[in-house]
Amino acid sequence: MAISKRWHVLSPITAEAEKNLTEYPPIMRQVLFNRGYATYREAAGFLAAEPPANTDPFQLSGMALVCDRIRFGVDHGELIAVYGDYDVDGVTATALLVETLERSGARVMPYIPRRLEEGYGLNKEALDGLKAVGVGLVVTVDCGIRSPDEARHARAIGLDLVISDHHHPAEGSLPPAFAVLSPKSPGDAYPDKNLAGVGIAYKIAEALLQKQPAEASLDSLLDLVALGTVADLAPLVGENRFIVRRGIRAIRETKRQGLYSLAGVAEIAIGQTTAGQIGFVLGPRLNAAGRLASAEAALELLRTHDPRRAGELALELNGQNRKRQDLTRTTQARAEELATAAEPNPNLLFAVDETFNPGLVGLAASRLTETYYRPAIVAARGAHETRGSCRSVPEFHITDALDKCADLLVRYGGHAAAAGFTVRNEKLPELTSRLKSIADSQLGKLELRPTLEADAEVGLSSLNFNLLRQLSELEPTGYGNREAVFISRDVKVKSSRTVGAERQHLKLAVEDERGVTTDAIGFRLGHLHVDAGARIDVAYTLESNTYNGRTTLQMNLKDLRASGRQD
Repeated sequence: MAISKRWHVLSPITAEAEKNLTEYPPIMRQVLFNRGYATYREAAGFLAAEPPANTDPFQLSGMALVCDRIRFGVDHGELIAVYGDYDVDGVTATALLVETLERSGARVMPYIPRRLEEGYGLNKEALDGLKAVGVGLVVTVDCGIRSPDEARHARAIGLDLVISDHHHPAEGSLPPAFAVLSPKSPGDAYPDKNLAGVGIAYKIAEALLQKQPAEASLDSLLDLVALGTVADLAPLVGENRFIVRRGIRAIRETKRQGLYSLAGVAEIAIGQTTAGQIGFVLGPRLNAAGRLASAEAALELLRTHDPRRAGELALELNGQNRKRQDLTRTTQARAEELATAAEPNPNLLFAVDETFNPGLVGLAASRLTETYYRPAIVAARGAHETRGSCRSVPEFHITDALDKCADLLVRYGGHAAAAGFTVRNEKLPELTSRLKSIADSQLGKLELRPTLEADAEVGLSSLNFNLLRQLSELEPTGYGNREAVFISRDVKVKSSRTVGAERQHLKLAVEDERGVTTDAIGFRLGHLHVDAGARIDVAYTLESNTYNGRTTLQMNLKDLRASGRQD
């Protein structure tokens, strides 16, 4: 059972901000104030998703060197490899940079490692293979920042290696590559540190094509940037907000046959694509290939111009996604059983099993963290090594914890909230013990509960399509730019039922004291089923729902509780 959430209604708007934002309706003023916009100019710029003041790609340290090296390769007919990752960020970044280099006249080949055989990131065997087929320059996307041994190996075998990556580098050092492009590198001048891997690939494209009349070419890459940025949970603020807003527009008007076919099998209208649909519909299907087999099908889908082949690949990815969903449920159940067997409420959940698919452990770890609000590690044990995936909560920086265990690990990397590692089996017990000790030290005295932040308390009569239209200007919403959340107090339950194949979702109709009735859906909230007639408080986002040709307002429930309850 999920841990109960704290409800926190954000502070009311100040009188000064209220005056400055009078051109917006009252609820929208509060929503904008909650996001840090207290003047009309700031608010208007945010809602318009205006670009930041300075996005010159040559602010990235080493960009001029990288462009010169790539142009040298193009001019001399050198074979260039783009080395990516098997998730959506890596696949879109690979497709984007390969497409850019092809347009520049390069001889270029993509390379994405197979998750089950090669694991994450650069590996020496792959570099040897690329050298053997005549590659002279390797450009990584979305990987390599924590691969010093592999960088030294590339140099030893005569490969020039350019690393472009958005992950955090190891403290105090960068790999000894020909060049490293990362806004997170120590001292790097690029102002926005939140670009995804595909975002950095786009900056390379901008730099390479800057002196060409290539605006249309750059615009045609933005659909890939939006897909990878949203799917990788990069914060949708600053430059990401600007390029994803434009990228979603590009998806809606896409000429990319694979996207059109994927939207078709997923049963979404591509002309109305949202960031939420990228995150929950398109992204998982693109990810499914790399999780279960090879990401090559996803890469081919994004690059093909053949409608028949696009349709075949879209159906293949859709089928793999269904298989992935079934296997994830099994993995999740087993991981939960293992993680809670030794102690009922550990500060760190750790589950290792030889039956786990390495491509699914991250999804199982995410669900454990969501359910228990604890950092979680789920790992697949192989014959000699164990590959783990980590997810965490804001109170615990998981990659910092792995830094304290670096002497035990073959490789690792990630962010504050997510990471991955490989460890030799004989060192796994010590790793488990050390990570649990770190978690106990940092979390042992804290009351770990998720907090649900709400923008305002509103009555049901305030909910209308005009408000929904205003809220749509917050798009793209997601990680770093959440949807507006509202609370309505003391509403009466008119009807309540669980829905879905496993009855895991909750469908409600609620009514306020004025007799205003609103429908509500709570995904994965079936366990909160309440009896008709109960009085409850509800926390939700607002959306529309179309059924049988009729469109109505609907609450998307985030939580509910009995009326009058206090934290």
